[in-house]
Amino acid sequence: MNSKLDKLKSILGDMESVLVAYSGGVDSTLLLKVSKDVLKDKVIAVIAMSDTYPQEEFESAQKLAQAFGVATLVIETNELKDERFLSNSKERCYYCKLELFSKLKEIAHKKGLKHVIDGSNYDDRSDFRPGNKAKKELGIRSPLEEASLRKQEIRELSKEVGLPTWDKPSLACLASRIPYGTRITKNNLRMIGEAEKYIRNLGFKQVRVRHHGHIARIEVSKDSIARIMNDGLMDNISKALEKIGYMYVTLDLKGYRTGSLNEVLK
Repeated sequence: MNSKLDKLKSILGDMESVLVAYSGGVDSTLLLKVSKDVLKDKVIAVIAMSDTYPQEEFESAQKLAQAFGVATLVIETNELKDERFLSNSKERCYYCKLELFSKLKEIAHKKGLKHVIDGSNYDDRSDFRPGNKAKKELGIRSPLEEASLRKQEIRELSKEVGLPTWDKPSLACLASRIPYGTRITKNNLRMIGEAEKYIRNLGFKQVRVRHHGHIARIEVSKDSIARIMNDGLMDNISKALEKIGYMYVTLDLKGYRTGSLNEVLK
């Protein structure tokens, strides 16, 4: 694993200066920390604000970047004004990433930074990720993937260097909770965000609320399913999500898994 970390540092050193697409998640936090260590003041973190991400995640990302002493910019993205995104085809992520990375490329050019990089890791290659097409078209690089660093290795390295994100649950944009073909709206995103926040506040770390119209399908880690069933939480969760706007609340017995809405594509 240390050889992969050395490879990551070598890749970043060769880049000379970078703009990091920063979300505050496990992967991009390690990437930002190592970028700062290697390139010093030749690093800028850009955090994107959008209704597709929870406000608390945005605030957490800001605090972490500032703690690293990295120059930080905040931008707003406009994917909710793009009909191609709102219609929610299986290429949804392509249109979102195309807009985001186009803006980041423009900022990097103005700031005189040679590369735009993101936190994609080696494991991400196994999932359906149309956003990778936008990355390829725009020349965005993914140093963690290039260094063959997998998610668990990134967590272990993060723990070694004392990053608070080392055991942070995986996070994806709220639109990823909405099945392909179901239109994305601000209200849908609001409902998902509020529902997931409520369940996380009960002490569940890994949570997804998949949005199926009037139905909320809850995914938590398999070892957390028994707690919902046995601790008398079912009624409380159901009532809370009904107040948010759902008519029916279900628990997925398969538990949480990355990209479960991509299963229909297989």
